[in-house]
Amino acid sequence: MMAEPITKIRLTAGDGAVAEVSAHGGQVVGWVPAGAGGKERLFLSPLAAGGPGASIRGGVPVIFPQFGPMGPLPKHGLARNREWQVAEAAGGRARLVLESSAETRGIWPHDFLAELVVEVSGAALAVELRITNTGREVFSFTAALHTYLRVAEATVARVAGLQGARYLDEVTMTEHTDDAEEVSFGTEVDRIYYAVGESPLRLVEGGRVVEITEAGFDDVVVWNPGPVVGGKFADLEPEGWREFVCVEAAAVGRPVVLGPGEVWAGRQRLAAG
Repeated sequence: MMAEPITKIRLTAGDGAVAEVSAHGGQVVGWVPAGAGGKERLFLSPLAAGGPGASIRGGVPVIFPQFGPMGPLPKHGLARNREWQVAEAAGGRARLVLESSAETRGIWPHDFLAELVVEVSGAALAVELRITNTGREVFSFTAALHTYLRVAEATVARVAGLQGARYLDEVTMTEHTDDAEEVSFGTEVDRIYYAVGESPLRLVEGGRVVEITEAGFDDVVVWNPGPVVGGKFADLEPEGWREFVCVEAAAVGRPVVLGPGEVWAGRQRLAAG
């Protein structure tokens, strides 16, 4: 089926902070902090589209129940290209839900309830993913909030706070310990940093800073496709790779295990400086 234009739900906090959310994918697609002069802090590709089976390039895609190609399911699982239901949307807060169905069980044979809670206020955007096992059997999953942070020029941007962390380089499929003070970009960067926990990270670009914290997620993924891989995406302009850096809260190295009735939650908070 052909992709469709993205329908956005607009959330506005009392202080003027704004977030935009798409029911398709249960995905945050825009964020303007209060007092930011109307400047967007998330990247959304001009070529991005929604609709059945499509995934939206940009914003904060929800990765569940499989990260990347690390398993038998379609890449990044089944949540990012399905319609979620808007359970609440008022002021600067929204809650969206995705429940298992005959269609999802045909891909992943488990019963679940996924909830995404979005809260925007002041300089901050918080996104929380909750997973409930609504079935009768134990299941395990991996997940991420695949956050595309907008930058003016990726080759100038840096991610700080990961020095000393162990990571898998998915470009070379080799493991390393990061001895650099900052992660820089220019060629393809695709790294899974393990057991980072709640350590704060910073995306720095000139005088602009976004502080990134997480809870519930153990790992962090840092990604930018660079010019070669980025030039192959049909839903990204040829130089579009220069306009974002992905810093993703993730649960990858140690899959989450849920028994019947159990609930897991992972949260990422972005604060613009």
